[in-house]
Amino acid sequence: MAEQKTQQEVVVDKGHASWSDLIKLEDYWAIWLGFIILIAGLVIYLPNEPENLRETIAKSNAIMEAEAAKAPFKTIEYYKAADAKGMKATSSSFAKTIKSFQGKPHGWSTNPLDAFFMDTAKADAKKAKAMAKYEKAQAAADESLTVATAAQAAAAAANFTDDTLNQKASDAISDWRNKKFAAGKAKSKTKAKGYNQLTWLILLCVALGIFFAIGRAAMGHSPAKFFVGFFFVFAIATLSYVAAQQSTMKGLGIGYAAWAILFGLLISNTIGTPKWVEPAVQTEYFIKTGLVLLGAEVLFSKIVAIGIPGIFVAWVVTPIVLITTYIFGQKVVKMPSKTLNIVISADMSVCGVSAAIATAAACRAKKEELTLAVGLSLVFTSIMMIIMPAFIKAVDMPFILGGAWMGGTIDATGAVAAAGAFLSQKALYVAATIKMIQNVLIGVTAFGVAIYWCTRVDCTPGRSVNAWEIWYRFPKFVLGFLAASILFSWIYGSMGADVGYAMIDHGVIRGFSKAFRGWFFCLAFVSIGLATNFRELGHYFKGGKPLILYVCGQSFNLLLTLTMAYIMFYLVFPEITAKI
Repeated sequence: MAEQKTQQEVVVDKGHASWSDLIKLEDYWAIWLGFIILIAGLVIYLPNEPENLRETIAKSNAIMEAEAAKAPFKTIEYYKAADAKGMKATSSSFAKTIKSFQGKPHGWSTNPLDAFFMDTAKADAKKAKAMAKYEKAQAAADESLTVATAAQAAAAAANFTDDTLNQKASDAISDWRNKKFAAGKAKSKTKAKGYNQLTWLILLCVALGIFFAIGRAAMGHSPAKFFVGFFFVFAIATLSYVAAQQSTMKGLGIGYAAWAILFGLLISNTIGTPKWVEPAVQTEYFIKTGLVLLGAEVLFSKIVAIGIPGIFVAWVVTPIVLITTYIFGQKVVKMPSKTLNIVISADMSVCGVSAAIATAAACRAKKEELTLAVGLSLVFTSIMMIIMPAFIKAVDMPFILGGAWMGGTIDATGAVAAAGAFLSQKALYVAATIKMIQNVLIGVTAFGVAIYWCTRVDCTPGRSVNAWEIWYRFPKFVLGFLAASILFSWIYGSMGADVGYAMIDHGVIRGFSKAFRGWFFCLAFVSIGLATNFRELGHYFKGGKPLILYVCGQSFNLLLTLTMAYIMFYLVFPEITAKI
């Protein structure tokens, strides 16, 4: 990281751009590698549509259109048609092979070896146990369908003119959908079969080691030294996934990121990070490449689908909280480090680790400051993803409002989805979509911080700031993030929402790029831990000011987001909420 800054500062001093930057600087290699993966995904998936995909979609859409015109709520037939067209490219045989190659260690309960191996006999026993749970969940779904069918028939008998009957039918159908969703999750666990994931993990390690070593070689570093050290970093990343996959840890919401940093810290602060591993401890290289892939997941059509309420929650509240928290940190908490202040503010208000990385690059924060901000984020994310759904249920808050609230406040995208799933499908949809809308602000935040730091924080009295300084301060990988978002939004839109869902969302992204992104993030978190010394970290935590800043900022975020979500979804645009 220090070498990278020195290179950029030298170029800034020269005052002009160099074409060699495109193959020598880390940010650009993050873009190239990210797009290699995205283009490979397009080449693999787009020519292989599921059989009768478009015909099934056309038939289902006709039914849904007719049902929408018949009743003031989404009927049972409407949802069944919607389910029928939900075909996925990831269901193909070649996609399953890709999934095995990219796969993380499996879930386990008492024996960690289950994360890597499972014989046929044990798989059959697991399948039988899962089948019993599935049958129970399916029986509950069938019973709720019977109730929903009767409620819908009663509403139809009144020609859908009785508001009370219509609401009862809508509620019953919503209950059926939630139980059907739970049965679907239970069914997925009945497909257990024997596996040897260790072999696939070794192949993935070698492939990723070569993949990243190419970029390191182009940047003037030894690819051999990187490749050798990479095996150690990958092994710790794998152990992090193993720990996160333990059933109790999954239930508590303690994900791979927390374990990766913890394992890295334990090594670096006890025996010390081995010298031969250090060439592969490349936090920014891994995370930047992963963030380019994240851009492909930010699809504009999904942003538009939830409408103006979601945009207000994500794009109005977030900058207010970011700016307010930064000012609060400087004026009230008296944070000694402005860079730590802004990184914590962005991490807490925008979207967690991704925003923290982009902001840290824009203001050139120290690695210890980034580690501290990320650590705070991970701790509070784990707490909030458990407490918030429980609180929402306890106070009987509408699930759509609860989903919007969680989507705008819980930092990590995965944690948002998990928390939303605790409530209902609608809550999951709203929460995940608002978080995706919020992710767009990663680039905007990085650009704004770069300008502010160049013109207000790092400026020299009597010296004007030119555009080149802002350009070199700006983290270039954000351009890859934005380019991926624009490209995939265009491809998704040109295909239409239904085909795009099958081929892009549940093909290229979920079947290819997203799994790689998870691994890249995990490698980055391991690197953060391996590169951090507690003694250096303790200096920044003096007086508990970072914790005070985070707690106060997040409290303000929770209050303002809930207020804005209620106003937008229930007072200003209730018609949009009714259609979700």
